[in-house]
Amino acid sequence: AGVGRVRALCFDHHQWQGTRDLAPFLATPTAIDWMTANDWPAVLERCHALTEDALRRVQEVTGLPSLYPDDPTFRWFGQMAVTPLPDVDVVVLKQRLYDEFHVELPVHRFAGRAVARISIAAYNDDADVDALTHAVATLLPQLA
Repeated sequence: AGVGRVRALCFDHHQWQGTRDLAPFLATPTAIDWMTANDWPAVLERCHALTEDALRRVQEVTGLPSLYPDDPTFRWFGQMAVTPLPDVDVVVLKQRLYDEFHVELPVHRFAGRAVARISIAAYNDDADVDALTHAVATLLPQLA
């Protein structure tokens, strides 16, 4: 009986959340209305198309193949995708992208390879992809 009581006390103690923040519950209907008014499905499609364009253009610069199958019947990514990079110092590349070109691009090593994560949000446009492509095309030869 003593062990069961201790378990019950621990469970109750860890389930207590304190004061519940109701803001997310109150804001959700307004957020849904805003997304409906701004045709969010069309925004998602535009972002996906821009992500595809960014991937294609970075892969043209690097000469490396896509990590995603070329299959038009299935969408392998949404607004975020990963592309391989040549073997470079990822820390230096990330810092120089930001410092010299004001491009924020997550660059890291995964499974021994240099990769970049391209993320396109509703506020991004063709000029952002142009800036990314220009920065990568400028820096990669310098860092190879």
